[in-house]
Amino acid sequence: MKKVIMTAVAAIAFAGAAFADPLEGLWQTAQDDNGNYGHIQVAPCGSALCGTLIKSFDGGGNEIGSDFTGRNIISETVARGDGQYRGKVYAPDRDKTYNSRLQLSGNSLSVSGCVLGICRDGGTWTRVQ
Repeated sequence: MKKVIMTAVAAIAFAGAAFADPLEGLWQTAQDDNGNYGHIQVAPCGSALCGTLIKSFDGGGNEIGSDFTGRNIISETVARGDGQYRGKVYAPDRDKTYNSRLQLSGNSLSVSGCVLGICRDGGTWTRVQ
């Protein structure tokens, strides 16, 4: 009986992993206006996806402290099909939140967004893990 229960628990755990959204995981952002970049952990938050800044780096790849660590950089993000996502993206270097357009292609994520008709290309993020 104990084996049956353990097998059922393992099956449920693996089934959950099988349904993970392709955007989930750790992403490295493009460099910002200051040459800095970060690692963003994307995970479910309610019925959408959010991405939290977990580490920041300077242009030389040295880890730096940031007041934005722990902050959602992407939020309210939902899949639209064919690797397209829509939601919000926060740019710490400009202290602005944009309506985002994300395009996932393998291990690359093209990020862009607009606020009040002003659009910005956020560059291409690459999957870390």
